[in-house]
Amino acid sequence: MKIFAFYLFLLCSGSLLAQGALGEVVGTVLSKVDNSPVYNARVQAVSNGTYYRALTDPDGRFRISAIPSGKYYFSVIYKGDTMSNIPADISPNGIENLGSLVFESKVLEIEAADVVYDTKKIRLKYGVNPEVKIDHTEISRSPQKFDQKAMIASMTSDVKLTDDGELVFRGARKGDMVYMMDGVKTTSIVAVPSASIGTMMVYSGGLPAKYGDTVGGVVVMETLSYFDLYRIWEAQQIRNSK
Repeated sequence: MKIFAFYLFLLCSGSLLAQGALGEVVGTVLSKVDNSPVYNARVQAVSNGTYYRALTDPDGRFRISAIPSGKYYFSVIYKGDTMSNIPADISPNGIENLGSLVFESKVLEIEAADVVYDTKKIRLKYGVNPEVKIDHTEISRSPQKFDQKAMIASMTSDVKLTDDGELVFRGARKGDMVYMMDGVKTTSIVAVPSASIGTMMVYSGGLPAKYGDTVGGVVVMETLSYFDLYRIWEAQQIRNSK
């Protein structure tokens, strides 16, 4: 009996240590052109279908928390360009500092143009929303595309999928979140085929005012319109004809 209790103690201790084996990664993304901060670049790594990512702030800095310890390769994605294979060794309860990542954009820039707008018809949006967004192409390639809750949990480390199949945002209680499907607010995930989802967004903080009745997070899903489906079909026809 004592031997059984001893092994049970070791098993529980190992489980607790595994749950606490989390670390963080921080760094700064700078432009190669003038060494200025790169704002709103996506820094991410993927492991076993789970994405760990964050957006850079106006100073080019980023922090990704709650990453299981181990070796990762991060990428920086900004305006259609990607800088890949940035190694990081995440230690338990440690902070891996990637330092200054110098990003070189190869996107062709055109001359700036003056834009005239009617202030009565257009409202400017101020502030920064910690938003993670994936489009139809990324959804179609996701290993969790047939499980919407698992796919949402894989988008950011701020969202966890509990053992009973509920989504929980970091620092919030279970059920304290808002779901939006094509502009309609619901209390749970609406099951729709992944092939019909055009975009999926997750807000984990700094929520827009229209979602302000929750202290948790917001999941926004938009389905593909008829014109979206037609453009996808048309693109497939063009590829098949080559």
